[in-house]
Parts: sequence; structure tokens; C-alpha cells
Amino acid sequence: MGTATIRMFLAHGDPKRLRTAELSNWTGKAVAGPRSEFEDVLAREESERSGVYLLTGTDPESGNPAIYIGEAESIRSRVKAHLEKDFWNQAIYFVSKDENLTKAHIRYLEGRLIELARTAARAMVTNGQSSGARLPESDREDMEVFLEKICQLLPVLGVDLLVPASGAAIGAAAKVALVCEIKGHKARGYRIPNGFLVLKGSEAVAHDRASSEKWPWPRNMREALKTDGALIEDGGRLVFTKDVEFASPSAAAAVVHGGHANGLTAWKTSDGRTLKELESA
Repeated sequence: MGTATIRMFLAHGDPKRLRTAELSNWTGKAVAGPRSEFEDVLAREESERSGVYLLTGTDPESGNPAIYIGEAESIRSRVKAHLEKDFWNQAIYFVSKDENLTKAHIRYLEGRLIELARTAARAMVTNGQSSGARLPESDREDMEVFLEKICQLLPVLGVDLLVPASGAAIGAAAKVALVCEIKGHKARGYRIPNGFLVLKGSEAVAHDRASSEKWPWPRNMREALKTDGALIEDGGRLVFTKDVEFASPSAAAAVVHGGHANGLTAWKTSDGRTLKELESA
């Protein structure tokens, strides 16, 4: 993605309440707001247009993030039909300011957004089936540009569920590979904007440290990753089956070590410099 200038309007001065977002030189517009202000979000004239929408929240059974992605020729009437779904607490919809999105366009965008959400695997996609539409080549390229702008605005609006964890590793600092070793097991990762990314194939100790009885968070996190299938037992060790994002280097190191660890000293470059030394240079 290229550089961008974003214009946001906070209707009540609160970034968590009703807000709109636009990008310079883009015909699209985003409107977002919490479910508690459902009527205000849909009272705007933009909601009468055709577009795509995302409902985000938490799955009540698993406690994991959940998302529903839809399209409608009238956002207002379609979103109202989702009030029976209790998982979502925020709605975001995207429309075109020149009202140039056809039914085929929005079905294409819906299908691509569902595809991105499932590929990112950061949330449970509650759509029962995939969508999409065939478009002429020129229209398809136009919608891919529109989609790129949607993906650029979503994190700004508080939704990063379509961004793969590995895609967050950007910038010069993120290109420095870091290693965490313990008892012959080796994990690899990077600093990312959201914290720390441990890469697929990394290893962790099989057993929790005794200290996890007193400070159980690492043990609980390891169990959650095992339940999710992201961490599996393999020949006396644990192996990451996919890239996993952590809130901090210490959280990542604690899962690798099986107990409390200082991520600033546990993660090192190939020449032995700690993350702390790297960031202090």
C-alpha cells in the first residue's frame, strides 16, 4: 500500500462512537459505530446506498473474535436484519460517494473480504457460505483498488481482523530475525506493530515451569494455543503450526520457555545481540 491521507470525522468527539473516514482521491467512504448507537449509525444518508458491511464482536461460545461480512443495495435495511445476531458490538460499512457500486461490484467485494478474513484466520467468520461475482477485467481491477482502500481504513477504524499476522511484520526493524533458544529448542520471530510474531515451525519446551503454578498466564496461553491447534506436541517438544501474534516479546518468550521470561533479553539476533541491545542502539 502507498502513503495515504485519511480524513476522520468524530460525530460526538469520541473515537469509539459514531465516526466516518475517507481517503484522499478515493470515491469511497466508511461509516462506523458501536451497536449501542445502532440507530444513529443507520440514520445517516450513506446507509441508504449500496455497499459492503462488517459486523465485529466476540463469539459467545469460544470467546474468540468473530466477524460477519455482507453486501446490500441498501445497507440500512440489510443490517437491521442482523439484530438477532448477539455476537457483534460494532458495525462498519463502506459505500461509494458517487453511488457507482453495482450489485455485481458489492458481491465481488463481499467475496474478497470473506476470503481475506478466512485467510488471515484472526477471527471466526460467521458467514454460512462464500460469496463473490464475476466481473469484466476492468471492473475487477477497479474493485481491487477499492478493496485495498477498505483494507487500509479498517485498522484505523479499530478492525485488524483481515490482516494476516505475518503481514504485520513491516519496516526495517521487522526485517531483523530474532531467535529464542531454550534446552535445544529454537523459536524464530520478529517485532511487529502489535507486539511480536512467532513464526510457523518454531519450537517450545514441552513442559511448563514450576513457576507457572504461581504465575499461570504462560501455561494458560500455551493451553489455549494447543486447543486452537497452533501449538502441537511433537517428539518431546511443542511446535508452532502457524504464525502466532503475541502482545509483547515477553509473552512470546514465556510461551516458548513454558513460564515467565524477559523477552527483551530472551530474543536475540544471529550474532547474539539481545532485543534490548538492538532497540537501544
